[in-house]
Amino acid sequence: MQATASPVLRDIVLIGGGHSHVGVLHMFAMKPMPGVRLTVICTDTDTPYSGMLPGYIAGHYSFDAVHIDLRRLAEFAGARYYRDEVVGIDRAARQVLCRNRPPVTYDALSINIGSTPQLAQVAGASEHAVPVKPIRRFNERWLALLERVCQHPGATTIALVGAGAGGVELTLAMQYRLRNELLARGRNPDDLMFHLFSAGPQILPTHNAKVRRAFESVLAERGVVVHLDAEVTQVAANSLQTATGEVLAADEIVWVTQAGGAPWLRETGLALDEKGFIRVHDTLQTETDPLIFAAGDCAAMVDHPLEKAGVFAVRMAKPLTENLRRTIMRQRLLSYRPQQRWLALISTGDQHAVASRGNFYARGDLVWRWKDWIDRRFMRKFTELSALPMAGGPQLLEEIPLDEREKTQAISAIAMRCGGCGAKVGASVLSRALARVHPLERDDVLIGLHAPDDAAVVRVPPGMAIVQTVDFFRAFIDDPWVFGRIAANHALGDVFAMGAEAQTATAIATVPPGLESKVEDTVFQMMSGAVSVLNEAGCALVGGHTGEGKELALGFAINGLIDETLSKVMQKGGMQPGNVLILTKPIGTGTLFAAHARLQAAGRWIDAALDSMQVSNRAAVPCLTAHGATACTDLTGFGLLGHLVEMTRASGVDAELELAALPILDGAVDTVLAGIFSSLQPANVRLRRALHNPEAFINHPRYPLLFDPQTAGGLLASVPAESVEACLAELHLLGYLKAVRIGRVLPQGEALEPISLIA
Repeated sequence: MQATASPVLRDIVLIGGGHSHVGVLHMFAMKPMPGVRLTVICTDTDTPYSGMLPGYIAGHYSFDAVHIDLRRLAEFAGARYYRDEVVGIDRAARQVLCRNRPPVTYDALSINIGSTPQLAQVAGASEHAVPVKPIRRFNERWLALLERVCQHPGATTIALVGAGAGGVELTLAMQYRLRNELLARGRNPDDLMFHLFSAGPQILPTHNAKVRRAFESVLAERGVVVHLDAEVTQVAANSLQTATGEVLAADEIVWVTQAGGAPWLRETGLALDEKGFIRVHDTLQTETDPLIFAAGDCAAMVDHPLEKAGVFAVRMAKPLTENLRRTIMRQRLLSYRPQQRWLALISTGDQHAVASRGNFYARGDLVWRWKDWIDRRFMRKFTELSALPMAGGPQLLEEIPLDEREKTQAISAIAMRCGGCGAKVGASVLSRALARVHPLERDDVLIGLHAPDDAAVVRVPPGMAIVQTVDFFRAFIDDPWVFGRIAANHALGDVFAMGAEAQTATAIATVPPGLESKVEDTVFQMMSGAVSVLNEAGCALVGGHTGEGKELALGFAINGLIDETLSKVMQKGGMQPGNVLILTKPIGTGTLFAAHARLQAAGRWIDAALDSMQVSNRAAVPCLTAHGATACTDLTGFGLLGHLVEMTRASGVDAELELAALPILDGAVDTVLAGIFSSLQPANVRLRRALHNPEAFINHPRYPLLFDPQTAGGLLASVPAESVEACLAELHLLGYLKAVRIGRVLPQGEALEPISLIA
């Protein structure tokens, strides 16, 4: 996570990861605005480049070659990346409403979410057709379709609805790929039959006659049946019907037409056109709200109606970036004048393409190589990234017009910071932020968070003993809500590992300085995430302390309850020879986030790691105890080996670990093989002296992960051998899908090294 030297004064929020927004992120990376924070909200970390998608479908490119890693690009730009679905905008409060997290505040907002299939307008299409748009979600649908066709016995008929450039290009790409797939399986590629439906009298209606004739010829040569003046009006499970009454039996129906605006846009109050796209001026500002912009397919320019083509979304990036900057600076905006003619390079499935621009036409293998060169050059801007020095400093105070109240706050935010109690976050900021957070109420909390007293007062029920633990660390991601959830989950892990019930939590947090409203929002986002986890765990937040610091950080002191007889406590020293070792969650967070900080981790690896870190250990504990677990600990900073050594020493036993069985987070082996490790790794590696036979495994790709420090890791438990299979089956049903047996407990030997490794 990149720390900024300037206090945050303004927020620009980008909804969607379309072609315009990836350009905005890249341009802000090249020329950041001190004091201006970017946040991008998107449901998909891997965003496809439409120009190369047909080549991917045809099999010419890999998945990574045609997708931009949005999380990695955001990190490169110093932007916050929120993986969530936007469901609305509260324009009065200047907030973006998300499905799973608190609202996100903006000073300027841009929307670049592409288009949405309007299948509901055609009976049966929503249930029985495969929509191409939104394009960012097409890959999963394409892979499923590819599998169905390859597994379908005998002949297969595929219908594509929509005969514009996208429909024609997709038809030929799919046909090329599927024929090759059938050939590779020893099947007859002529078992495939393709039909292309055009609602109008011709294909490619926006291109010149030479281009149309060229593709009519290619489609005929490839055996694609073209249906003209054939508007599809009804779709069934294995058929479609046109307005003229023609019925075609089809095994697969792909929808490449009738796209419109996302449904949630209708509730924003923004002016939309008849298809639900956002009406924008030449400045790309919405007609309705000067603080909201739109670009790409989801935008409809009032004075320059445009075809829905990726070239316009790409070229809107530069004026959009400039006008977002100018909006923040309260300067006059620039107008974007789209070109009247543009170059389209349309592939024919194989490595051959047709060039179209106005009346210009050309075709051949050379045109495809030209297209390939252009596309790869475009993608290199977003894939060949290296860390940049981020500009910063207080000069923005002079550059951004502020009202008097904001100016006073900004001067305070950048002044020499006080220490001691002067470093606390202001009482009004804190009270406003926490007023919107709703911690769980427990009967045993007598005086809690919202009481104006100096400390919480909590009753200890008769017959119960208190379990106490504390954890604290700085943020490793730029999403305060997710960070709050992980910090709370991590702190609760120690209590659950002991077999205790979480009762109360007190928080300690540091927040970077900035305008009061920005600090308040950060505290609210972070504590909302934390409280969502604490509440799920039945743990009441009863107090804490929040102060200023260079980096965002959060920790908790957790109080838990357990039977005072300690009859249900699970300690590290309870391992018994013959027991089997179970690990409930995969490892690898340390190396992955070290790689993320260096821009060397795939965003989808980080997504999966964050999802794993938000899985609570709470439900696993009753399962483990029910199946006779004799010892347990949660994996944190000392790594798997460090925590296992603690257990074997306390239990007076040895253990055997099976490297091949270790559950590993996606990408973790790749990053350790690249030599990327957490800063705590060297200290953990000193524990290799506890290994009986490290020399035999030092080159094993999983060996370094024994020392990888974990954040919000899983539980390591010792379970009787006869109970292991039933225990694992129940853990899988509870959602711990990666829970596995990783070794066994042995009687203590005479050697000084208690841990043995096997491949």
